[in-house]
Amino acid sequence: MTWFTLRQFRGQAITAATVLAAFAILLATTGPRLVNDFRSSGLSACHLNCGALVTRFTSDIQNGGSTIYVFLFYAGIVVLYLVPALIGAFWGAPLIARELETGTYRLGWNQSVTRTRWALAKLAIVGLASMAAAGLLSLMISWWASPVDTAINYGGPNAHSGLTRIDPLVFGARGIVPIGYAALAFALGVTAGLLLRRTLPAMALTLAVFVAIQILVPTVVRPHIIPPDHATTALDAANIASLTVRNGGQMTVTGPVSRPGAWVISNQTITRSGQLFTGPATSACIGPNARACTSWLASKHLRQSLTYQPATRFWPLQWIETGLYLVLAAALGWLCVWRVRRRQA
Repeated sequence: MTWFTLRQFRGQAITAATVLAAFAILLATTGPRLVNDFRSSGLSACHLNCGALVTRFTSDIQNGGSTIYVFLFYAGIVVLYLVPALIGAFWGAPLIARELETGTYRLGWNQSVTRTRWALAKLAIVGLASMAAAGLLSLMISWWASPVDTAINYGGPNAHSGLTRIDPLVFGARGIVPIGYAALAFALGVTAGLLLRRTLPAMALTLAVFVAIQILVPTVVRPHIIPPDHATTALDAANIASLTVRNGGQMTVTGPVSRPGAWVISNQTITRSGQLFTGPATSACIGPNARACTSWLASKHLRQSLTYQPATRFWPLQWIETGLYLVLAAALGWLCVWRVRRRQA
């Protein structure tokens, strides 16, 4: 049964190996130069007040004729979000659904192999291959992007809009969590195929559910896996990050963030009584006199309320979220085996 499953899977395995090899060659040819630029910038030996070095390093990336670095940084994020979804749709959904559509499952069930072994062999071999493919791809991209991630974590100006590796957009494309994504997407695909018994509807359902999970988890679940830190400090009116005045005089004032590498969940300006500050704006903040506006804001004794996950929680969040995905994938796998055992031939 193991040999037969491997033979059925050889086409997908060859395709995956080809893609991984192409990425390995691309990253291996560009990564050493990126590492050398990082070391030449002086960031590898810097620990405090590294903003100027970060600016120099990221400016070299953007303006040094190496725009491929910026492209690969964002392309790596996109690829690591796409790969688990594609695994679920093209490896997971057809795995059993195609057997049910064509009736070839009867041949396997009428042999000496039990239904349990038939289902477990398919789930284990293709599932482990899915996790290995996502894991290897994440390893390569995380290694390649590590100089950029390290520079951004220093908190200085950078070429990537402050996307630290714990930021929701980048988090899913680093570390070990893509392995969990691939396992869950694969299990979702197999489950959808087994329940719907049609390949194309199962593929569509897998993509829809997995995309919904990828949206809900970073916005609803992940911020609370570990209780976030809170900090309330006096707002320095002379160093405001952004100030917006809307119709009716309502104001939005945002203070600067001095938490290098952190994932900022909420950054609000509050009054002395703890209420969200919304103005109304004085005429000094509507006109061109910035100094008068700064003085007026200083007289309000505003405070900055910050909710964030510090950079040091990157790996704890990675391990916890990966574990959750693996548990869900195992539960769906058990459901698939149970359904196969109970299904009428």
